[in-house]
Amino acid sequence: MRRLLHAILLGLLGAGIVHIIVLLLAPEFSERNAWSRLAMASNLYRMTRLDAEAGGTPVVKSVDPLFYAAACRFDLSDGMVRVKAPGNVPFWSVSVYDRNGHNIYSFNDHSATGRVLDSIVLTPAQMIEIRKDLPEELQGAIFVEAPIDEGMFVIRSFAPDDSWKPTVSRFLEQSSCELQDY
Repeated sequence: MRRLLHAILLGLLGAGIVHIIVLLLAPEFSERNAWSRLAMASNLYRMTRLDAEAGGTPVVKSVDPLFYAAACRFDLSDGMVRVKAPGNVPFWSVSVYDRNGHNIYSFNDHSATGRVLDSIVLTPAQMIEIRKDLPEELQGAIFVEAPIDEGMFVIRSFAPDDSWKPTVSRFLEQSSCELQDY
């Protein structure tokens, strides 16, 4: 009886470990990950609304109905990427992800100069080159050094009530994701 109980506990422990490993590896092998879903919705360097507020089916479902989001895909082998958004909203945050959905860098409006979203995503080699002679128009930008080739830049903005929805929508729709060649 004791051996049977021991075998059952060992089997359950092994099954639990295998289950956790499968769950953690699922995004790596998924063909319907965020990158591919965004690729079906838009091209590289094009800011795309992720929520249903923009009309149609959401690219990625939000777990919080008070946050709205937009994202763009980029390829740093083409050059560095500049992401900007005009206007003032109650709160915004951004995340840079690699192609597999791993978070590389995150920051929010409290990290930005004047709470304005102006960010440059670039590789370590591109960072060395840009630091040699930093253009004046990039002085207030937040630099995100990402050791990746392809990635996604996601902007999330908070709409505390319905009166803020048009402002937040305008903020996201007027955001830009542009390839830069300095």
